[in-house]
Amino acid sequence: MNANSHVIGVDFGTLSGRAVVVRAADGAELASAVHEYGDAVIEEHLPGSGVRLGPDWALQSPHDWIEVLKTAVPEAIAAAGVDPASVIGIGTDFTACTILPTTAEGEPLCVAEPDRPHAWPKLWKHHAAQAHADRINALAAARGEAWLPRYGGKISAEWAFAKGLQLLEEDPELYGRAERWIEAADWIVWQLTGVESRNVCTAGYKEIFQDGRYPSREFLAALNPGFEGFVDKLATAPLAPLGGLAGRLSARAAAWTGLPEGIAVAVGNVDAHVTSAAADAVRPGQMVAIMGTSTCHVMPSDRLAEVPGMCGVVADGIVPGLWGYEAGQSGVGDIFGWWVEQVGRTHEELTELAAGQRVGEHGLVALDWHNGNRSVLVDHHLSGVIVGQTLATRPEEVYRALVEATAFGARVIVEAFEAAGVAVEEFIVAGGLLKNAFLMQIYADVLRRPLSVIGSDQGPALGSAIHAAVAAGAYPDIQQASKAMGKRVEKAYEPDAERADAYDQLYAVYRELHDTFADGRVLHGLRALRDRA
Repeated sequence: MNANSHVIGVDFGTLSGRAVVVRAADGAELASAVHEYGDAVIEEHLPGSGVRLGPDWALQSPHDWIEVLKTAVPEAIAAAGVDPASVIGIGTDFTACTILPTTAEGEPLCVAEPDRPHAWPKLWKHHAAQAHADRINALAAARGEAWLPRYGGKISAEWAFAKGLQLLEEDPELYGRAERWIEAADWIVWQLTGVESRNVCTAGYKEIFQDGRYPSREFLAALNPGFEGFVDKLATAPLAPLGGLAGRLSARAAAWTGLPEGIAVAVGNVDAHVTSAAADAVRPGQMVAIMGTSTCHVMPSDRLAEVPGMCGVVADGIVPGLWGYEAGQSGVGDIFGWWVEQVGRTHEELTELAAGQRVGEHGLVALDWHNGNRSVLVDHHLSGVIVGQTLATRPEEVYRALVEATAFGARVIVEAFEAAGVAVEEFIVAGGLLKNAFLMQIYADVLRRPLSVIGSDQGPALGSAIHAAVAAGAYPDIQQASKAMGKRVEKAYEPDAERADAYDQLYAVYRELHDTFADGRVLHGLRALRDRA
């Protein structure tokens, strides 16, 4: 490897895409650039046509993703001041399950049908397919499908099969025209290389691919006869290993990005899973919590177990040769942002005021289900709960209770893993929220364990760059590339014993509320009343 070789990592997030230029020899991040999506999250009406969307819809525009390649990548190269000829590879990551219907050539159906909601990519937090997920889960449980325990007993409304079944039943004509149902993580690689590929990560976690196969045609037909051939829209290319070479940069993509034609393009990946490499956390027992609008918990392990409510356990799902576990919380930073907006205060103001309180002083406990529950209940029609409010309750007290609620939710996940015999040896935080020291200390106290933190502000993009270095041949595997290019600070936050004891008492109340509302009887009923209003 040339000491002056560089790689590019591109992270496609919920509201923007970020490109970072990284030195392949040591992971030094030389420059980055961000492109904000013009259409952001499409939740109320379709761009241009104004067609209204129903409750719990969340879409994106593929045009925004291409603009990231056209703007952020050249800007990052220019800011780094490096010769584009020194770039040996590019890697990308995406939110998941963000998925779209296309033609056999990869043309998104929304290009020709912009006034049809189901023609657009469905973002990860599109939760309008919950009823379809419920049917899939009920049938799988009744039939004893062997793959169901690999997902903690339930698959999510966010995933490929639930969203695909919704497409079939709500727009069957468009479903018939969708020759591909493809994760955005794979679609963007297709645009870069001109060659369709499918990665083992999204297939395993989001598309129910286990032990070399998808759910059977018989199972799918039992859901809906028209759904029998759904896998044909997914299984269009062999699954590619993480860190593998998906193809070479095409002339068209080279013109978009300003990068040399023919450089290595890494196999697509998910933003959370690729962050493990950036944090040098690719060994068994290292759980990485990527904390932003939501939180995704990922962890390699040499042990296969069934963890209730996990998002999945997938062979080679984080790094080849190990089982990769995933769990998550579907609302974290989004919850804090919602409260800040409601009360017209800043995060900084509320944090400063909340930090002055003793544990339990506010008399509140909240359930962090404002965007549903991903783990361990896997029910996106649950909703938030705050108990203990009085006429004296202040905005900063609710803010602190919401922060604590997300920490309690993380503790539920960690305890579920350890109860199943999958040890969490190190808890590592990545993502934008690690900048909030107040929040991090609460997590350390609630979890009763030290927190390590990633040594980069751009974990997914750095992780994608590490994968690009492997795909380009600069390193033989992800583990060695991660050791050379990844970075983390061990035990950056230590728990305080007195506060941890106090939080144990609050956590007991949280668990009581958690278990009381878990069946959804009350919260589903309220949602139904809302939807009928």
